[in-house]
Order: sequence, then structure tokens, then C-alpha cells
Amino acid sequence: MKMKKALIAVPLSFSLLIPAFGTVNAEDHGGSHGGSHSGMASAEVSNPAIDLRASLDAILSEHAYLAVVAMQKGIDGKEDFEAAAGQLNKNTEDLSAAVGSVYGEEAGNQFKEIWSSHIGYFVDYVTATAENNEEGRKQALAELDKYRAEQAGFLDTATEGRLKAADLEAGLKVHVEQLIGAFESYRAGEYDKAYDDATESMHHMFGVGKSLSWAITDQFPEKFENTSPDTAAADLRADLNHVFSEHAALAALTMQKGIDGAKDFDAAAAALNENTDDLTAAVESVYGAEGAAQFKEIWSSHIGYFVDYVTATAENDEAGKEEAVAELDAYRAEQAAFLEAATEGRLKAADLEAGLKEHVDQLLAAFNSYTGKDYPAAYENIHVAYSHMFGVGQALSGAITDQFPEKFEGQKPSDMPKTGMGGMSQSNSSVIMWAVFGFILASAAIAMIARKKSVKN
Repeated sequence: MKMKKALIAVPLSFSLLIPAFGTVNAEDHGGSHGGSHSGMASAEVSNPAIDLRASLDAILSEHAYLAVVAMQKGIDGKEDFEAAAGQLNKNTEDLSAAVGSVYGEEAGNQFKEIWSSHIGYFVDYVTATAENNEEGRKQALAELDKYRAEQAGFLDTATEGRLKAADLEAGLKVHVEQLIGAFESYRAGEYDKAYDDATESMHHMFGVGKSLSWAITDQFPEKFENTSPDTAAADLRADLNHVFSEHAALAALTMQKGIDGAKDFDAAAAALNENTDDLTAAVESVYGAEGAAQFKEIWSSHIGYFVDYVTATAENDEAGKEEAVAELDAYRAEQAAFLEAATEGRLKAADLEAGLKEHVDQLLAAFNSYTGKDYPAAYENIHVAYSHMFGVGQALSGAITDQFPEKFEGQKPSDMPKTGMGGMSQSNSSVIMWAVFGFILASAAIAMIARKKSVKN
């Protein structure tokens, strides 16, 4: 079975997941983000290999998110369980269709059977838990162990040994344990731990995407114009994709928990705040507490307005809902101006406002569909919102690397990135990302402070 050929379909189908969000004008700023390179890794954030990595990151991390949500909804007996599970199945269909489009229907079905099996075993585990069937729980875990071996063997063969079965099994073990851990903590009422495991499970899949994209592009370099997915610029894009997509995922779930009056609402909201803190800490490390406080105020405001919208909905307060939407409009303008200043015009305020409008509209649509009990529409809107944030990550990383190209150029790695399938590696690029991102945000903060003082004077 030459299943490795099937994986080439990935960039064709997954490229649809990454919408545009603003543009970088290379001519205006003397940069370029196109072309292929060998020997040296450029500061480009988009090439065939990096785009493949981003696409894999998107679908794999969303798989983890949807699995967490479906397991929560399942054990709670929520009305939207079927819709959450249905969206998880659509996530699987994306991969299976990619395989089938290259290697044929039979291969697509074979891949789907293997990949789908572990989702079924998670459902079995939840069902057995609900029925207090300890033997059923053990059986589900045993089946997951078998799945790990089968999936690892499949990928080892597909990549012609570039990904080793032993490493793959270890990485898949992490994946299984994170999801089971998140579920068990949730069931036990240890909600903070549940959301820690949930966010770790999403982050872990970015490491999987990095490793798998490396294996595919190393195997078929000519199909990816001899480009590499393992560069400092690619890591920057992945890191931003991670924090932004996690924001969308947690915002959507927190809004659901809020309107439901769920016991884990505070923990979900805390996880969303921790996501904000990741950005705020970067600003503080460069500009100090004052700059960090200003950034946090701007970024946090739209989260607060979403909460206001949920609260108004719960109170049947139409005027309150309209006020929250008006505040979100004001936020869009402020955030757009901030980022245009930060990137020295590389991202245009008008484009940013349009992109932020999409973000707001997507989350509100998901919430309104949820409260209206149109659950399939709710989860489709969450999917769109999640995917949209990968466009945000691409646009912002493109602006940053165009602004500071020397910080993202270096020798192209000759060997596989040391991530296995176990998660993200701790690399210097992450440090560079936070330092540079914090610096430009701090610069924008200075500009905005000066602008406000000028208006007052």
C-alpha cells in the first residue's frame, strides 16, 4: 500500500481553511514573501511547505478541541451533543476526502476507518462512564492502545520511516491521555485542571502538524518547491495561529457555558483569560507593567463585550445586546488602529476592521445559533471562526517578519525537527516571537499614548 501518496492531497483541501486577513505590501516595505529557497531559510511565512504545516495544524488542533467538547456534552447529556459529534466527524471527513482524492475511494475509506476508530473509542469511554460500566471503560482504553499501534504503523510506512512508529506511539499516547485526563477532571468537577488538559491537547497537535508536514515535504520536495516547514518564520506563524485559534475556541465555549449557567463557566473564562495573559506577558517583558496594562485593556475589552452580550441575552435585554454590539464595533476600530501603527502600515486599518468584523460576527452567529437550538449551525460557525484565526496568524506573522526579516533568517534545518509526535519543541524561535511581538505592540502603545495626549491637549 503506497498510502504516502494520499497525503499529498492535504494542501489541496486544507488550503481552503486559511482565509485572508489583511495584506502585507512587500513593495512598500522592501520585503518579499514568495519564491522558493534552498540552503538558507528566509523570513517568509507562506510557502508550499509552511502552508501545509498551517493547514495540518488547523485540522488537527480543531480535532482535539471538538473531541473535548463532544466528550463534555456527551457526559452531560446535552442537546447539542449530536451536533458536536457531527462536527468532529466532518473534521475526519476533511482528511479522508483528501486521501481519497489522490489515491482513490478505497484508500480514503481505509484511512477513515483507522482515524475514525479512536474517536469511536472515546465515545465508548464516555458511554461506559455514563453507565458506570468499569469493564467498558477498560475495554475502550484497550482499544485505544490498539489504535495507537495501528495508526503509528500506518504513518511510519506512509512516511517511509521518516516518522518512527515508536515515537508516533508515544505521541499518540500523549494525545489519548490528554483527552481522557480532560474528561476525567471535568467529570470530577476539577474544572481548572480539565481546561488545562484541554488547551494542552490543542497545543500538542501543533507539534503533530509540524512533524507530519516535515515528513511529507522531505519525502516529496519537488511537490513543495523544495521549501521547508521548519523555520523561525514558520514557527512564528504557528505560534500566532495557536494563540489566536485557541482564543476563538475558548470564547465560543465560554459563551455557551455562560448562557447555560454551567458549573465550569468560571474555569472556561479563566482559560480564556490565560490566553490573553500569554500576549500581555510579552508586552510587559519589553515595555513594563504600564504598556502591558494598556494592551490588556484593549484586547480584553472585546472579551468583556461578548460577556455583556451573553448576560443581556440571558436577561432578554435587547437594548443591552445592541449596546454590546456597539461596543464591539468601537473595539474593532481601536484594535485595527493599534495593529496598523504596530506594523507601520503593513496591516491596513480598513482591512483589519473588516477581519475583526468577521471574527465578531462569527462568534455572535455561533452563540445565537446555540441559544436558538440550531446546533449544527452553531458548530459550523465555530468551525468557521476557528479557521478564520489562522488567517489572522498568517497576516500578523507576515507583517512582523517583513518588519524584522533579519530576526527570522538562518540556516535551513537538514534533519527532522525534534518534536516526534509528542508536541511542540521548545525552540529559540518562540523566544524571538514573543520578544519581537512584544516590542512592536509596545511601540504601538507608545504611539497610541502620544496620540491620546495630543487629542487632550
